[in-house]
Amino acid sequence: MTKDHDAKSHAWAALLTASATLIEKIETALAGAKLPPLGWYDVLWELEKAEGGKLRMHELARRIVLSRSNLTRLADRLEHARLIAREDTPHDRRGYHCVITRAGLAMRKKMWPVYKAEIERLFSRHVTVEEARTIGDALARAVKAARGGLVRAEHHASSVTQDPSQVTRTALRTNKSSSPD
Repeated sequence: MTKDHDAKSHAWAALLTASATLIEKIETALAGAKLPPLGWYDVLWELEKAEGGKLRMHELARRIVLSRSNLTRLADRLEHARLIAREDTPHDRRGYHCVITRAGLAMRKKMWPVYKAEIERLFSRHVTVEEARTIGDALARAVKAARGGLVRAEHHASSVTQDPSQVTRTALRTNKSSSPD
C-alpha cells in the first residue's frame, strides 16, 4: 500500500466514525432537550427552505438522502405530530406534497439552538476555518462524483465560504451552505 492510499483509507475510516459518533451525540442532546430526532429536523428544514414550504415525496427523499419507504414512515410520524401535512398535487392525482405546518416551523426553530450548539461543541471548535474548507470541499467532490458528476481534486476550486457551524447535514450532502437562523 502507498502512503497516499493509507492516508485516504484513514480519512475514510475517520469520516465514518466521526459521522456516526457526532450524529449519536447530537441525537442524545436533542432527546435530552425533549426534542424529536435529527431526521425530523432534516425534513422540516428542507420543507422550510422549499418554495411554498412544500415538496413532492421524491424531491424530499433526494434532498435528505432517504429511501422512499423510510421517508414515507418518517412523514407518517411527522404528520401524526402535526408538523407536516400532505396535500394533493393538482396536476397529478397519484402524488402529493409534504407541506410544513406552523407547528413544524416552530419545532424546527426550537430544535436549531440545540443542534447548533452541538455542531459548535463537537465539530467547529476542533477545526480551523481552513480545515473546514478542505473537509467541505473534499466531501462535496465525493458526493458530486457519487451522483455522477466526476470531479478531480486538483481541478476543484474552494466552494465552502461560510463558518462550518452554519452548514447543515443536508447542506453537506448537496454542497449548499445555509443557515437556518
